[in-house]
Amino acid sequence: MTWSEYHESTKHSLESLRRAPHFLDWANMPDPFRHYEDVPVLDLPADPPAPEVPALAVLNGVSGSTPAGNGPAFLSQLLFYSAAISASKLVPSTGHRYALRVNPSSGNLHPTEFHFLTRGLKEWPGGLYHYRPSSHMAEQRGLGDLNFNLADSTNSAPIMFALTSIAWREAWKYRDRAYRYCLHDIGHAWQALALAAQAIGCDTFAFGHFHDDAVSQFCGLPKDEWPMLVVELRGRSIPVREERACQPVWYSGQANQISTETIAYPRIEEIHTTTKLSRDAQRGISSAEPHPTGSGEIKLPFAASSQSAFGEVARRRRSALNFQGGMHSMSLAELSAILSVASRPFSSDFAGACFIQLYLYVHRIDGLQPGVYRLWPDRAELEQIRSGDQRVAAAGLSLGQDLAGNACVAFSMIGDLDRAARTHGDRGYRYVHFEAGAIGHRLYLAAEAFGLAATGIGAFYDEEVHSYLNLTPKQGQVVYHFAIGYPVPDSRLSA
Repeated sequence: MTWSEYHESTKHSLESLRRAPHFLDWANMPDPFRHYEDVPVLDLPADPPAPEVPALAVLNGVSGSTPAGNGPAFLSQLLFYSAAISASKLVPSTGHRYALRVNPSSGNLHPTEFHFLTRGLKEWPGGLYHYRPSSHMAEQRGLGDLNFNLADSTNSAPIMFALTSIAWREAWKYRDRAYRYCLHDIGHAWQALALAAQAIGCDTFAFGHFHDDAVSQFCGLPKDEWPMLVVELRGRSIPVREERACQPVWYSGQANQISTETIAYPRIEEIHTTTKLSRDAQRGISSAEPHPTGSGEIKLPFAASSQSAFGEVARRRRSALNFQGGMHSMSLAELSAILSVASRPFSSDFAGACFIQLYLYVHRIDGLQPGVYRLWPDRAELEQIRSGDQRVAAAGLSLGQDLAGNACVAFSMIGDLDRAARTHGDRGYRYVHFEAGAIGHRLYLAAEAFGLAATGIGAFYDEEVHSYLNLTPKQGQVVYHFAIGYPVPDSRLSA
């Protein structure tokens, strides 16, 4: 199966939804938490200091500084603001309580796992760990001088993360289309980690180009879990000591079974195999082609500012279930700030050329007429594509979800999948969705910084979006929808 065959076969349409109705098997719902049995478990200090640098400053590239005295304190702070449980919700009808996390996930199903290598951290044994968000602990899976052996890395960073996906968690609800959502979630997790690191004074670099099976084997991953991205951390704020070499000791451990039965989805297996890299894969297929440039008739104003602290914003972030609509509006300066941070470059081995173009469905932005606009980030300009009220259209294109029409502004992220494939081969399919998820996470935090809320929308009528935006095949395909506005209060939420 090619990436294009997978993408085409997982497009939503009225016909496809009628043809394949789906009922959730609640008794077989996957466990959202993975853990490894028979391994040492290390505590991470509770209530780590909150990064006080403004969230909007971090999103604009400013590094914070919240020094930690030792390795456990540093890791606790990093993970508490990137991957930990942040709140819970109660289901009144059943009394069931479920967790929300700092990093968002489609359907709150959380296919992403955080594994990490450490070397030379003060008061922390070097080795391989798995983060257990259910208890904010680290499971020790190996000790000693270990590394991922990435071709493009010096493998000397004091901390390296492997972000992995358990596709079955998403497929349980979303079936074949779930692989798209797993990739989005990796993009969200990547930015949650990178921005938290930046807020405490670290630089990060993400590697998408690696030998999948080698990283999987090194991490001792079970068959249902796949490596997607490797992220290294460097910076003076990391408390390091002189590294002492020692022979590796492996605990490995037995991964828990996340559901009674795992249903096979051959299309997901095939697209993942198609996008894998072998050990002898080239660094890239061709040199990166420049992304399209253009201009619009509307110049974005100076960006609004916000002093909301990063720690508070990261922990407060939620996916809005709906928006208030009515007379609630955003300012054009706030929108300008949000678009600016969404357009900043990413630090990775695949981000030399941007593959995502943003289209906006403007509903209630003070100083901007309702309509559909295309963002030209290089010039900070908007090009009007359609005029008039877009609330019904935005909701209808998003599978009839009212929140896309009740928001102040909704987005279609259009991915240049063909250009990504020419640059990176089949692997480029992952990179486009990583970028979409990463942009989504920046939108989440920027919205929260202004007292707004946001939500990612993975379900939409693909071809209807293309038709409505008058897109030609060369201009790309829709890969993600998003919405920002004033959230409807959720009485089920508790801290």
